[in-house]
Amino acid sequence: MVSNIEIVAKEVIKPSSPTPLHHNKNLKLSFLDQLSPPVYVTMIFFYEASQLHGNSSSSYAQVSELLKKSLSNSLTRFYPLAGKIAEDFTIDCNDSGALYVEARVRCQLLQVVENPNMEELREYLPFESKGQVESVKENVVLAIQINFFDCGGIAIGVQMFHRIGDGLSLVTFVKAWAANCRGDDTILEYSNFGVANLFPPRDLSSIGLTQTRGVTAEKIVTKRIVFSKEKLANLKESAASAPEAKVKDPTRVEVVTAWIWRHLLDIQSTKVGTKTSLSAIHAVNLRHRMVPPLPDHAFANLWAPAFAMPMSAGEHTNHYLVGELRSAIRNIDHNYLSKICEDEYLNNLKASQELFAKGEFQYCGFSSWCRFPVYEVDYGWGKPVWVCTTTLPFKNVVILMSTRNGDGIEAWINILEDDDLIFQSYQQMDLSPVAGDLANI
Repeated sequence: MVSNIEIVAKEVIKPSSPTPLHHNKNLKLSFLDQLSPPVYVTMIFFYEASQLHGNSSSSYAQVSELLKKSLSNSLTRFYPLAGKIAEDFTIDCNDSGALYVEARVRCQLLQVVENPNMEELREYLPFESKGQVESVKENVVLAIQINFFDCGGIAIGVQMFHRIGDGLSLVTFVKAWAANCRGDDTILEYSNFGVANLFPPRDLSSIGLTQTRGVTAEKIVTKRIVFSKEKLANLKESAASAPEAKVKDPTRVEVVTAWIWRHLLDIQSTKVGTKTSLSAIHAVNLRHRMVPPLPDHAFANLWAPAFAMPMSAGEHTNHYLVGELRSAIRNIDHNYLSKICEDEYLNNLKASQELFAKGEFQYCGFSSWCRFPVYEVDYGWGKPVWVCTTTLPFKNVVILMSTRNGDGIEAWINILEDDDLIFQSYQQMDLSPVAGDLANI
């Protein structure tokens, strides 16, 4: 754990102007918002000292004031982020503000970026990742921690309540905040919050939906695997060249997902008494699949799960799993979206919930943030040198992010501590040149 980090200030930043009366003061969540887990979407943005102006106490104060002022201005436009979580999980847009924490870190920023440690990364955030479900009880929609390093670098940790928006929504807000901070007011196009008019909320009490499905009290270990451009190319060639391959043009996200899924399937098969297999659920961005399509800056939970099912242990090959993933993702089309609010969809959710409760259904979840413009977030001192996420309180959940140069992928894999050694041994036995560089964090 970081022993040289000190919280020096905590305050609440309110919008610079009150929410207009014509806006909905009580934001209803859409059906898709209702289905999102009650945790926080988390990102940390690291900026080198050379990008800033000095590292004195006075410069820290100036940067902090600039960040707070621009945050206040941005909350006026993103007014639900300054609200409170109501008991029914609507958002009370009461302008109560966002949590703002300031910390000093007695080490060099590059020490963290070059050799990241998960126990340390948690401390750059207002809420510890493993306590995210409990943190929701504090009714905070948006929480931010500004970490000033001795070298003059900065890490900006941002956490947003998932029920109000997805990962791309968080990036939309952070980019707008950063633009305001650097004096660029040209980013004006913001969609209305929520998509309840497209996906009306439903009464979910009849299906007994458990939003914390997959949350475990067991210790979660997070692995970070970096797949270089060369290794991604090898993975693609391996999957596409197999005689039985159905997909001849796999994407980098498909091959990385299949590679990780295969190892998790192998772990599942080693467990005594386990008869269930492990399905893959991949979050699919709906914005460009809507008719008409929605812009990237549409702020809401605009994703749906694509379910891919393995057949048998003998078919745990990369090319087969890539084919199953491609088919599942392509099923999320306009016809699928037109039926998403119908009773049949709810009945399918109820059936999967019951199977999960009985132990007859297990899954590994994947979400790709690879196309998110996280490395374009510029507060006025340049683009970040690294952007990352942290541990989620769910087992077998994977976040994929692009590397800084955009050519590679960083996979953040949350697995049980008991599965960690098995995962490492499988990777060591994978003698092909496509197994990523494993970093224990």
